[in-house]
Amino acid sequence: MNRLKKILPIYLFLLISVASCSSDDGGNEGVNPVDPPTAVTLIFPENNTECNEGVIISDSETEVLFQWQDATNATSYILKVKNLNDGTSRTISTLSNEFLLRVLRGTPYSWSVTSLASGTTETTESAVWKFYNSGLPQENHPPFPAEAISPQSGASVNAGEVNLQWEASDVDNDIVSYAVYLDSVNPPVAEVGSTSNTTINSTVASGLVYYWKVVTTDQIGNTSDSQIFQFGVN
Repeated sequence: MNRLKKILPIYLFLLISVASCSSDDGGNEGVNPVDPPTAVTLIFPENNTECNEGVIISDSETEVLFQWQDATNATSYILKVKNLNDGTSRTISTLSNEFLLRVLRGTPYSWSVTSLASGTTETTESAVWKFYNSGLPQENHPPFPAEAISPQSGASVNAGEVNLQWEASDVDNDIVSYAVYLDSVNPPVAEVGSTSNTTINSTVASGLVYYWKVVTTDQIGNTSDSQIFQFGVN
């Protein structure tokens, strides 16, 4: 009996020590988080150029090999390709740093790549590049659709004069004018002006939502319509 009394405290001490160690081990979980991936560097199709290196499938389609440099810490990628004429997008998941994709001929596109890494939900997106996928032989190409700089879609501005700003580019570098439409109806039908600059001023009223777009025209009369942007007025 005396021996049991001597041994029992020793067992209790060991039991408490083991429980304490188990608790400490659990607290060390997550000490070494996974680093997020870096952004890739895009390679091909090149930015603001005509892509004529694809494999011709038909009069309407070619296969283009999208390529980019591997990103640090990345284990997979998401390729996003957007048709700038109709606004539709395609997203493709891949483990490689290239992907062969069928796209429409004679059509402007933008593309980007998002880097992903195992063990973390953090992702990193690359720059966004634009290219014109070559169509049937021709000497001139329509401009890329303009993109809003200010106000951005969903923004709010003060009543009075608003400065509309956009950016646009063209493979042939022969843009001559922009027609700007601004209205409180969608799609906008009121033209507020035509300019060779990429900015124009107009007046907006309080409490309304405005819709605007830009029609870009090149030297031989080719045109492209931007998406419809919108903003609210305080």
